[in-house]
Formats: sequence, C-alpha cells, structure tokens
Amino acid sequence: MKYKIIFHPVAEKEFNDAYYWYEEQLAGLGYRFEECIDIKLNQITSNPRLFPKGKRIFREALVDTFPYQLVYKILEKEKVVFIVAVYHSSRNPTKKYRK
Repeated sequence: MKYKIIFHPVAEKEFNDAYYWYEEQLAGLGYRFEECIDIKLNQITSNPRLFPKGKRIFREALVDTFPYQLVYKILEKEKVVFIVAVYHSSRNPTKKYRK
C-alpha cells in the first residue's frame, strides 16, 4: 500500500522557490527539477524505509541531478510520509530538521 505525501508548509515553499529559481535560470529546468522530485517521492511512497535515517526519526532521500535532499518522517498509523524539508545541500545542516 502506498503512503500519502504531506508537505510541511515551509518544505512546500522551499520546493516552490527552488522550482522558480531553476526556471528563471533556464526555461524547462524547473520542470526537470520537479520531475526529479516526483521520481523520488514515488520511491518514498512505495517504500518509505528505503532511504537511511538522518537525525532522530527523520530519513533523507537524495534527489538525482540536483543538490537537494527530501527530509521526511513516517507516520505509520496514518500511512503518511511527512516531508519536513526540501533541503539544498549548501545550507546549514542544522536547519534541515523540523518538528
């Protein structure tokens, strides 16, 4: 059974900001970024334990081609994967975990 994806509001903003930034750099690049994120989200919803644990209960999935990680936690009872950050690898690593 696939899990449902829910984004933390800040993670959703991080995704949107990255999408528009890439699209401004080169037409179509934002779309490629979105495709890479979608591929990773499909992998996560199919098998949320596929990716390694980072800190505490959070797991981290590296996005192909782009310097991003999806940081998430699994809410088992609800069958939900809660995306807490769309984290750019050059940022301060202490800020990638949200409660």
